[in-house]
Amino acid sequence: MTKELLKIFLNNNCTSKELDEIIQWIDKEALSDKSKNLARDYWKLSNIEESVNNHNEKFDSLLDKIHHKINIIHQNKGSKSQKAVSIMITWFTRAAAVLLIPVLIFLFYTLSNNSFNSGKYADSVVDSLEIIAPVGSRAVVQLSDGTEVHLNYGSKIKYPRIFKGNTRELTLSGEGYFEVAHNTEKPFIVKAKGLNIKATGTKFNVMAYPDDHSVAATLVEGEVIMERSDIKGNIKTIETMIPGQHVDYNTNTGVASSSKGNTKKYIAWKDGLLVFDNTSIKEVADRLERMFNVDIDIAGEIKDYTYTVTFVDEPLFQILYLITQATPVRYKAFPRIKLPDGTFSKQKIVLEKK
Repeated sequence: MTKELLKIFLNNNCTSKELDEIIQWIDKEALSDKSKNLARDYWKLSNIEESVNNHNEKFDSLLDKIHHKINIIHQNKGSKSQKAVSIMITWFTRAAAVLLIPVLIFLFYTLSNNSFNSGKYADSVVDSLEIIAPVGSRAVVQLSDGTEVHLNYGSKIKYPRIFKGNTRELTLSGEGYFEVAHNTEKPFIVKAKGLNIKATGTKFNVMAYPDDHSVAATLVEGEVIMERSDIKGNIKTIETMIPGQHVDYNTNTGVASSSKGNTKKYIAWKDGLLVFDNTSIKEVADRLERMFNVDIDIAGEIKDYTYTVTFVDEPLFQILYLITQATPVRYKAFPRIKLPDGTFSKQKIVLEKK
């Protein structure tokens, strides 16, 4: 990237090839120290920020926000449609403009519903995002610090666009797999149903669905600490986990159970696998309900059945068919019922002994 090319871009005289180079710079190099210094020179030339203090800190905060937007575009560009590609290129072009033209910085914050306060530029922004993986879908998102989060069916996270202060915190509802960017100075904390799962740089899974009475954590690599607060606000350590360990904390009783061994069955979902390893039929039904948005009832005489099997992106009724082949179980599927408001109920499935 050269100053001459930046001048051409600022004058809106780029050829297609030059625009491609600009986009590649935004995507690959815009947050390097060299590129930041180059863009900061243009920033300082603008009269918009003459009266604003903490000049460099605010500039870096803006760059981090733009980079986060670009990361989200990358995660969502799996569709090969021309429309998706067009949207991505348009965003990169706009991001380049925001980086290089201080006048458009004001417009960027206006469109993002952020307040531009000359005295408190960064601190005045209500700056949180929520990512949801709908039923039947998984999602992947990269956070501003480089941490990658996989979300399972029907899960969501709420987090700040930029992590500030001494910790990196987000809230999880459902199930997520975290590959945390290493930073010993700022621990990464997943908040779930009154518990904190804390790490500095590691790979781990957390399951905390609202309708469950537990929070389960599985550590793949590194170290995490599971904590909770008592009624006085004191922090109590439940478990300091080691790789290969799975901890299930009952939120009703306050009792934690721990096991160590095969972690694959707890994290394989992120790769499209459904792994059961001596798993009770009740847990099998719970996971199928979340995946396929159905209600499954289990007859009393089969509640002791367990399953050891792996499914690879199989449809619901194929899974049910295979279950009936492995054990003396049959299923009945009932049609959805139209409700008074015009919507339809979940499909009901009954599992019973043959």
